[in-house]
Amino acid sequence: MNKKVQAGAIPQELIDRINELAKKKKTVGLTDVERQEQATLRETYLAMFRENFRSHVEMLQVYDKNGKEVTPQKVIDIQRKRGLRDN
Repeated sequence: MNKKVQAGAIPQELIDRINELAKKKKTVGLTDVERQEQATLRETYLAMFRENFRSHVEMLQVYDKNGKEVTPQKVIDIQRKRGLRDN
């Protein structure tokens, strides 16, 4: 599972293996090694999901109904630090 993927993309192989182990757990059960693998894969998936989600949130700009930007200052600071904002 050492394939390179685009930043933020969760490899399909990871998702497929998690689903395969989940199905096996429901039908015939898992060995100790498979249970450990499942836990590790889930941790990896969640870490990648959180990073992807954080990246999306940090890219957002929020506007009120009058068109005035109301993006939280913390997000604005992160966007400036990453070079995503001119102002």
